[in-house]
Amino acid sequence: MAKRHENYWELVWALARTDFKLRYHGSVLGYVWALLKPLLTFLILNFVFSTIFNPKNSGIQHFSLQLLTSIMLFNFFAEGTLAGLNSLLGKASLVTKIYVPRWTIVLASTLNASLIFAMNLIIIVVFFIWYGFWPGIPAILMFVFFIFLTFVLILSFAFIAAPLYVKFRDLSQIWEVAIQALFYGSPIVYPLQIIPVKYHSILLANPIGYIIHFNKVALTENHYAPFWQNAIFSAIIITLFFVALFIFRKLEPKIAENI
Repeated sequence: MAKRHENYWELVWALARTDFKLRYHGSVLGYVWALLKPLLTFLILNFVFSTIFNPKNSGIQHFSLQLLTSIMLFNFFAEGTLAGLNSLLGKASLVTKIYVPRWTIVLASTLNASLIFAMNLIIIVVFFIWYGFWPGIPAILMFVFFIFLTFVLILSFAFIAAPLYVKFRDLSQIWEVAIQALFYGSPIVYPLQIIPVKYHSILLANPIGYIIHFNKVALTENHYAPFWQNAIFSAIIITLFFVALFIFRKLEPKIAENI
């Protein structure tokens, strides 16, 4: 049994590496695109929003670093959920011709997005050094914790959406629109403090919005959510993961048939 599980994890890693290599195969810049795409997004948004309003006049410190870390985390979420959504349908030949545990395919797709995010961490480190600012150890640990929660959130979405997508193909278009709505509905290009207080609870009810807000204020302002608040939020995310697993197991027998 232990050997079988070890083989499964080797399969997950092999699928993730293959997807990562194929993603940029044939392009001139290759893996550089993994760094260039979010970097260009950051540079454009940083220029636009720094020009429209002066963040320092609004009492916002380290706006550029907040924007950078927020974009990187959101891109991780967006790339991971889209990859998870398409995982089973994209591997239709593997699903229908041979038997492999379906969860390995879904997990491998999200790990592929994680590899891209790991490369993007280089940009974050470089810019923190460039701006001459380095967060404390508690802030870095909180950052790692939020990365973990983001991955669990991605995986939860993927386990629910991937088997549904093989039957309901409109989900891809729906989710792409939802991603755009979540981007502007999360405190990424704007700080939470410029939004009326009565709307804060609504914005923070969005899980990725919660993660992005408290991640950037932890890294740049040494400000943290209360422990009980993070504990409740984490419990909700973990519960969602187990609910997603339950739903996936219910839908799994019909996957090959629906494809």
